[in-house]
Amino acid sequence: MGDDELHARLKAYEGRPAAVAGTGRDPVNAPMIRHWCEAMGDRNPAYTGPDAIAPPTMLQAWTMGGLGGHAGRARPYEELLALLDRAGCTSVVATDCEQEYVRPLRPDDEVTFDTVIESVSERKTTKLGTGHFVTTRTDVRVDGELAGTHRFRILKYAPAHRKPKERRPRPVVNRDNAGFWEGVSRHRLLIQRCAACATLRLPWLPGCHACGSPDWDTVEAGGEGTVFSYVVMHHPPFPAFDPPYAVALVQLAEGVRIVSNVVGVPYDEVRVGMPVRLDFRRYDEELVLPVFQGVAACGPGTS
Repeated sequence: MGDDELHARLKAYEGRPAAVAGTGRDPVNAPMIRHWCEAMGDRNPAYTGPDAIAPPTMLQAWTMGGLGGHAGRARPYEELLALLDRAGCTSVVATDCEQEYVRPLRPDDEVTFDTVIESVSERKTTKLGTGHFVTTRTDVRVDGELAGTHRFRILKYAPAHRKPKERRPRPVVNRDNAGFWEGVSRHRLLIQRCAACATLRLPWLPGCHACGSPDWDTVEAGGEGTVFSYVVMHHPPFPAFDPPYAVALVQLAEGVRIVSNVVGVPYDEVRVGMPVRLDFRRYDEELVLPVFQGVAACGPGTS
């Protein structure tokens, strides 16, 4: 089916019913009003007492059918959704709603409603994928009198094909730092130690910066540290990374510093002096990197 034919078939559903003679599952009632106001933090006195009204924004709440749906749901709406499914628009997301209020709803009001398919858009391309916006209009009544109108819009779409996430850049491994990366692959953070003066150094270097000796051995970091400094990366974006994220200069308990990511806590909660603990994260079948968890986020068994 071509786009023009599909669009013509979709447009034919405009004006047809989506629900007929629907009834609210419960009358307007004080407990639901109270729960709503508590959830919203709304202390308006108009919603309490003997002359209470329901918050206007609860308009849709009185028409919702719950998990079982409504018996009044009309066949044309089901046919429209099925047609979109067959066209490959198998995913759905709610996009927005509009409400108009004509009269207040009060406890014990019995709500009835009718819903019509108001519009179906031409094919649209979004970041989620390509599909059609479907707008329904629900007229809510009490004793036949219009109380309000609720417009609800969804996007029925075919999910966009997403490229596989690019791999992180590989570290440059050479004869001077190969031992460090070999240790990381075994979940060990190795620090060079000068064989002549015992000065520790990280990152690895071919000779001691304190005495110049080329001889060295290693000690394994215990894993405890604190954030000495940090930045939050927002821009520029790189395909293999998901900004924003925190990059920290971590001071290890041994006295040396290392640049790495702070993970396990929100990026905007990272602070200078925050205690962190060494962890190792596998990013793909080849790449393991040392990272640091905020201590508060570490649970039992964290390395």
